[in-house]
Amino acid sequence: MSSALRIIFAGTPEFAAIALQALLDASKDHAYDVIAVYTQPDRPAGRGRKLQASPVKMLAQARQIPVYQPVNFKNPTVVETLQALNADIMIVAAYGLLLPPAILAAPRSGCINIHASLLPRWRGAAPIQRAILAGDAETGITIMQMNEGLDTGDMLLKLRCPIEPTDTAASLHDKLAKLGGEALLTALEKGEQNSFQAEAQDDNQSSYAAKLKKQDALLNWQEDAQTLSRQVRAFNPWPVAQTRIDEQLLRIWAAEALDETSEASPGTVVASNKTGIDIATGKGLLRLKQLQPPGKKAMDAPAFLNGYADLLPVGHCLSQ
Repeated sequence: MSSALRIIFAGTPEFAAIALQALLDASKDHAYDVIAVYTQPDRPAGRGRKLQASPVKMLAQARQIPVYQPVNFKNPTVVETLQALNADIMIVAAYGLLLPPAILAAPRSGCINIHASLLPRWRGAAPIQRAILAGDAETGITIMQMNEGLDTGDMLLKLRCPIEPTDTAASLHDKLAKLGGEALLTALEKGEQNSFQAEAQDDNQSSYAAKLKKQDALLNWQEDAQTLSRQVRAFNPWPVAQTRIDEQLLRIWAAEALDETSEASPGTVVASNKTGIDIATGKGLLRLKQLQPPGKKAMDAPAFLNGYADLLPVGHCLSQ
């Protein structure tokens, strides 16, 4: 009987925790031994700004797996600690730290990454949101052998996932997190069978998924309704699409692009009823379906109109 595969898992958010859970569940039937988990240091969170452990750390602690939380890998002692673990492979998923060559070379089979796009499209930090913003019809998971570049390593496995017209970054994240776990297990089985056919990435086909910034969330009503609808979906749950009302910010959690035309200036409220609040755009109308008034919780259009209709009267023009 062959000895168990000694695995280091490195990840931080829920996306990574779901993959780790899949790996731990599979270890009941496979010779997988997660010997250590690396995750980012605890961060202040919530109104009390108390230190909050990452989802990956909480899962590892619940399963009594040793947890390491270096700030970075610049300290030689930190590197030596990982090297001394004598791992066969390191699995990386949304870890958030740069891995230097000494770390990439430490496990016998190197490091593999679970990336939430069909590489080489959308290398970088925000592949889920950028795929929605671009209007892509599909995305997926790529399992990649890591090198020193940013998501540039050889591709070992791809699984595809359609992007539905109603998908938000939140719903697509959940689909891809589950698919990431499935892809990881398939990749490990292929590795056991030595059946990998690594494929180099074509840099000419690559695109970069830049990290989102808070200021990206402010809608420009000169844009067409389809573009604005994609922004609303891509910015849910963060940073949440928003528009200004008298120097206050109104958040928009859900909206629908309509093909109807209007002579009104972009940003003008042209209709308002229980189905939504219609705003003129550069082309077409955007129907606001879930809104969050300043200082309040998110609510659907009927509830908004019941309590806050005076914020968006027909004829009012929203500022850019």
